[in-house]
Amino acid sequence: MTSHPVVRIGTRGSPLALAQTHEVRDRLIAAEPALAAPGAVEVVVIKTTGDTVQDRPLSEIGGKGLFTREIDDAMLDGRIDLAVHSMKDVPTWLPDGIDLACTLPREDPRDAFICPKAAGLDDLPPGAVVGTASLRRQAQVLDRRPDLRVEVLRGSVQTRMRKLAEGVVDATLLAMAGLKRLGMTDAVTAALEPEEMLPAVGQGALGITCRTGDDDSHRRLAALNDAEAAACVAAERGLLEALDGSCRTPIAALAVLTAAGELDLRGLVAKPDGSEVLRIHRTGPAGGAAEMGRDAGRELRSRAGPGFIGIWE
Repeated sequence: MTSHPVVRIGTRGSPLALAQTHEVRDRLIAAEPALAAPGAVEVVVIKTTGDTVQDRPLSEIGGKGLFTREIDDAMLDGRIDLAVHSMKDVPTWLPDGIDLACTLPREDPRDAFICPKAAGLDDLPPGAVVGTASLRRQAQVLDRRPDLRVEVLRGSVQTRMRKLAEGVVDATLLAMAGLKRLGMTDAVTAALEPEEMLPAVGQGALGITCRTGDDDSHRRLAALNDAEAAACVAAERGLLEALDGSCRTPIAALAVLTAAGELDLRGLVAKPDGSEVLRIHRTGPAGGAAEMGRDAGRELRSRAGPGFIGIWE
């Protein structure tokens, strides 16, 4: 038995966050069998502000950094060595001293439509209530179906599924990736193709951060990194960076690698009420992923103009 952990992995405490962290732990052990020794890897659960405040949209309480701030603090303080994040929750800019060192192979990036009453968004009756805390989903739902109502629905996957079963809302939208990792795909009514609901930046991808200068952690994570997923996420985050996006901004993007080896990037920025949606489509070499994304984001920002949704005055 080791006298102290070799690797300490920080994570949120939700069932999905723990499932993701256990996947990372298993991958680390597969790459470095010595980490299978009892006590060699410790999972450190950290409660974040985003987990604690459940009665308001993230856009009202500070954005998606609320799911990472306390974990980042623990890393900078030396209490953890690695942190596992859903990339869609990672802020546009990381704190000084922390690197995104690894992106795992991407799970299904699509959104799932879940409803006991209708087969898809187009089948919901006028006035039906769709529950989501995501302005991105809200804007795209209302763009497609302005006759629907959207109400805030937050909490873990299990909490939202319970509220749907109780009739608090008529339908909800969740990430396919999370449902797959939790073994809950039997709850999915329909997987929404990107043409119907463009995913969040980084959706379906897991990112692992570590301290800048932590050579041991960088070495371990290099063995786990998936180059294709990393390039796709870099393009999407480049678009987000150029738009200066946050949870107060309905932004979506998805990059995929084509059979020809090029990146195909689709993105959008919208008004929260869905009254206006601007879209963009780019293709280019995977080696220039981040800059292609930034260029696409700059074009969207230029097309939107000052004050499009109150963030660029």
